[in-house]
Amino acid sequence: MTDKAVETLAVDDGTLDFGVLPELIGYHLRRAQVHFFADFARTMAEAQVTPGQFGVLSLIGANPGMTQSALARAVGIERSTMVAVIDALQSRGLVERAPSPVDRRSYALVLTDQGKALLERLIPMVRAHERRLARKLAPEERERLIELLLKLTD
Repeated sequence: MTDKAVETLAVDDGTLDFGVLPELIGYHLRRAQVHFFADFARTMAEAQVTPGQFGVLSLIGANPGMTQSALARAVGIERSTMVAVIDALQSRGLVERAPSPVDRRSYALVLTDQGKALLERLIPMVRAHERRLARKLAPEERERLIELLLKLTD
């Protein structure tokens, strides 16, 4: 990538050279994530839901009865971190822990009625957020981007 318009950015006191950064996938992923998360925070300000919490609510909603361990594996975080996330959602009345019918050492996670209602309200907001931020992509480009990102994480 040698296009100087991509490699430099005008700043108050001149031009900032980004060095090797424009060549790095991770750099562009992080910039996109910051952009997406900032818009998500604005979109969800009233609901006070983070992207991670939305993901957890979505997974529990789609897989009622899943264990905390399975949920932690699905989102790629430590089980101890997941305990804190579930504690926070439970304290808001959105998630319940019930004894697992298959493993007495585990809890089955389910959304409460309040959690289900919140998730139903949030899904259209998240879809609108995604449409707004991906508006410059054609539908096939959006699909291809998701395919490529999945390829990086497989």
